[in-house]
Amino acid sequence: MEYQDFINAVAMRAKVSTDEAATLTGATLAVLADRISAGQAEDLAYQLPDELADHLRTPLGRERATSFGFEEFVRRVGDRPNVDRAHADAGVRAVLTTLREAVTRDEFENAANQLSKDFWQVIEPVGAGGGRSKR
Repeated sequence: MEYQDFINAVAMRAKVSTDEAATLTGATLAVLADRISAGQAEDLAYQLPDELADHLRTPLGRERATSFGFEEFVRRVGDRPNVDRAHADAGVRAVLTTLREAVTRDEFENAANQLSKDFWQVIEPVGAGGGRSKR
């Protein structure tokens, strides 16, 4: 999926402008990088355009994920610079759902398996089989 297609999908799902969708996307992917292992974040980054992948790449030396639930995830996204807290929840849901469509099903499930069950309840289902097929 191309960068602009990703941002447009987030904007549509979250009902925000494309500028706000880009901000929400960057914040959500950066918090996701803190929440999952560095290796898994890098695996997701590999399947995304550079403009998105850079948010998932973590500093060297951070291998361990920080454990927290969905509500804390949304709070951390809302605390990021330039994020409208009122749109953080919808933005996180939109970004995670769009991410599910943008990467392979196996890669998304590997990442999602590192998250608590409350995350699965907020990600919209995608077409039969979910995600795109492997390259």
